[in-house]
Order: sequence, then structure tokens, then C-alpha cells
Amino acid sequence: MKLVIQGKNIDITAALREYVSQKIDKAVSHYQAITQEVDVHLSVARNPRISDRQAAEVTIYANGAVIRAEEKSDNLYASIDLVADKIARKLRKFKERKTSRTPEKTSIAVENIALPLPTNGKAPALPPPVIRNKFFSMPPMAVEEALEQLELVDHDFFVFRNKATGEINVIYERNHGGYGLIQPHEARG
Repeated sequence: MKLVIQGKNIDITAALREYVSQKIDKAVSHYQAITQEVDVHLSVARNPRISDRQAAEVTIYANGAVIRAEEKSDNLYASIDLVADKIARKLRKFKERKTSRTPEKTSIAVENIALPLPTNGKAPALPPPVIRNKFFSMPPMAVEEALEQLELVDHDFFVFRNKATGEINVIYERNHGGYGLIQPHEARG
């Protein structure tokens, strides 16, 4: 298993590196067979008005799935402990689901390719706010599988190709509880 530790506004000391390594190794020890890489991002917010300034974020790449957790507190070591516990629970949940049934791979790395330029003689202009592009394969999945992926990546939304319709859908977590599903709708002229 490859462990990558990065810091933002903080120096990663040998003691801190050892503590993170120990906690993450313990959290993923039972899941070594499915875990390829673990990325740990530690950060400290410089704004004194933020109460939980010390954050630990862990991203695990496990058999084609991405499992992510983030915790913030006023103590970096406490954040590391909290995120290690959270990631262990998510890995256990992921493995239990995986053993009950074997779903298709949900993500495959795709190389960046240049998009073809239009041949109308004009140079294409990209909008300035585009900062980063991500490319990934999107195999069809059921809404229930997309919901499982949403819970694993710990984001507010998840984009997927609906197995029933073949269209791109977005499942998201609602502010007041529950989940929502965004589906395309043909415009009526």
C-alpha cells in the first residue's frame, strides 16, 4: 500500500508522519488486499475566526472505488484520530457491500486527450474560470449503486450514468435530509 502525506500551511515533521502512518495503517490493516493507495492531506487554516482550523482528509483508492473522509477540529492529532475512525467504518461498509455482491468497477483512470479544434477558422476560447478538468469513465449503474458511491466519496453530489435510461444523472444530499436525483428532461417547444 502506498501512503502519501501532504501538508498545507503546516510542516510535516517526522513525529507527525509517524503518527499519521500508525493511525492509517491501523485503520486499513484489515483491508490491505483491496487498498492500493492512501492520500492524506493535513491542513491548518490561518484565519483565526475559524473554530475548527486543523483538518485531516484521507482519500483511499480501493479496487476501482474512491473512499474519502474529512474531519476538522481545533487539534490536528484529534482530526487525524477522527478521520482514521471514519475511514475504517467506510472501508468496513465498502467491503461488506462488495462481498454481498460484486458490482462493476466504478472508476477507471483515463488519460488526458486533447479535444479536436473546430475547423471554422476561429480559435476556440475557453472561459477563464476553468481551473481543472477531470476525466473518468462512467459505467452505467443503478441509482442505489450511485447512492452507495455518494456515501463513499463523502461529497455533496455524485454524477453517474443511469443504467435504466443511459442518461447522465446527479444524485445529491439535500440540506434538510434525504437525497435528490437530477435527471435530464427534454425541452418542449
